[in-house]
Amino acid sequence: MRLSARNQLGGTVQSIKEGVVTAEIVVKLNGGQEIVSVITMESVHSLGLTVGSKVHAIIKSTEVLIAADE
Repeated sequence: MRLSARNQLGGTVQSIKEGVVTAEIVVKLNGGQEIVSVITMESVHSLGLTVGSKVHAIIKSTEVLIAADE
């Protein structure tokens, strides 16, 4: 699969917290950091996600904010 999004971060699903409609997915990135995504339960099932699944977090945003310590 090829995408135009440049922010593609590989990792492993660490946890899935299921709700009625959505699920919170915690992905441990290959560099050790964690990123969290909220997706629909339908997407969890159609992607076959389980703890330990190898995934890519793909970030497509219109804004990226930068903060600096004072």
